[in-house]
Amino acid sequence: MVAVGSDHDPRRALGRIAETAASLTGARHAAVGLRDEDGDGPGGPVTHGPSPEGEPAAGDCLEVPIQVRGELFGTLYVAGKDGPEGFGDTDLHLVRVLATEAGIALSNARMHGAARQRRRWIDGAASVTTALLAGPEAGSSARDALTVVAEKGRELAEAATGAVLLPHAGGGMEVVAISTVLPETVRAEAHRGRIPPQSPVVHQIHAGLAVFSDDFAGDPRSISPMSRHYGPTMLLPLRSNGRVLGALALCRISGDRRFSHTERTLGTQFAAQAAVALVLADRHRDRERLAVFEDRDRIARDLHDLVIQRLFATGMLLETARRKAVLPEVRDGVGRAVDELDATIQEIRTAIIALQQGPSEAPPGLRTRVLREAAAATASLGTRPSVRFTGPVDTRVDDMGARELLAALRKALATVTAAAAARPEPTRVEIAVDLTVPPPGGRPGIRLTVARPDDDAPPVVWERPLRGGPGA
Repeated sequence: MVAVGSDHDPRRALGRIAETAASLTGARHAAVGLRDEDGDGPGGPVTHGPSPEGEPAAGDCLEVPIQVRGELFGTLYVAGKDGPEGFGDTDLHLVRVLATEAGIALSNARMHGAARQRRRWIDGAASVTTALLAGPEAGSSARDALTVVAEKGRELAEAATGAVLLPHAGGGMEVVAISTVLPETVRAEAHRGRIPPQSPVVHQIHAGLAVFSDDFAGDPRSISPMSRHYGPTMLLPLRSNGRVLGALALCRISGDRRFSHTERTLGTQFAAQAAVALVLADRHRDRERLAVFEDRDRIARDLHDLVIQRLFATGMLLETARRKAVLPEVRDGVGRAVDELDATIQEIRTAIIALQQGPSEAPPGLRTRVLREAAAATASLGTRPSVRFTGPVDTRVDDMGARELLAALRKALATVTAAAAARPEPTRVEIAVDLTVPPPGGRPGIRLTVARPDDDAPPVVWERPLRGGPGA
């Protein structure tokens, strides 16, 4: 009994009990049959000795229940006693004692197994939180954060697939992150797959309730075609502060063992912890973005208040010197320097506006889109194009005008890039977007000029009247 009670492997402990029961009672066959409705036990029956042929006669077998604190775990069965007398009261007493010991051994094994499971899930939840809060250098973008949750949940649940679902704009829920050991075709089908809004599963998740199924493919609550690949499934709400952010799906393949009560409880707790970690990670990224925007705003203020003011003052001094210059070549040289300073001030103002742009999630203005086109051409030209804006470009130009201007800019840059491919040295390009020069007809308009100062080719000019923008 001491040896059996100290063995935390349930199959080995129950095998020793079956062997001991056969030895003490003189039985040729002993078996421990388990009533394993929860899926926590070691599996099928544990036997010792050859199975009896046919149905044993009355008195030639004993069967006693294995109970712990009133819960029926299974039965201890012995059969085929040598000798004509069959099993007696002493044998029955011994089998009952061993059945009690079997219950204790199985209970201990389950407790140790549950403790190991809890430790694994707790460590997994801690690792998810650490990964999500590690910062952008560790790949903790919103998309990666959801993938971390799906991957770790799948590992802990010993499932075939782990997926994170978020509410879809058109109703229902959509798979936005997935980790699976199934073929790539299954992954491709599941990613961005939707559970329709009329699904009972969606209603239950939105209510903050977990969904458990032993056969998801045949579950009437599941009306999504993705469910045909799976058997035992847990759909756990990602809930924080009473708000359901989404759901974590943990799915095993059809025919695999079902999720036990302990696994369901630990999975639900993991999903709750993961939801908190996702919220904290999102706020952590918001703080980092805010710090970046504050830093960019500070740089923009310094450029505006210090650099531009000094350049402007220097330009005023040069302009005074130009007027006082006697020699024409000196006057022309100083004039060119003043023009260069004016162009530099315009470029710094453009950089200031770019620094003050909102987050990337916000719709970019025309200035930002022009700067992106210029940046995209830098590698081909060998140097970054100079970009200058005149007038309230973002507020006066409507969407149609912005698209037409960008199309003209791309065409002009493509032409310049093709010509630059034959030249070994970098190609200087100046881009100007001007709202202060009216096109022919006198109406307010916008003009795009793409010029190459080092080339004799005429500049590319595109212009059109304003139709009225958001701020017009």
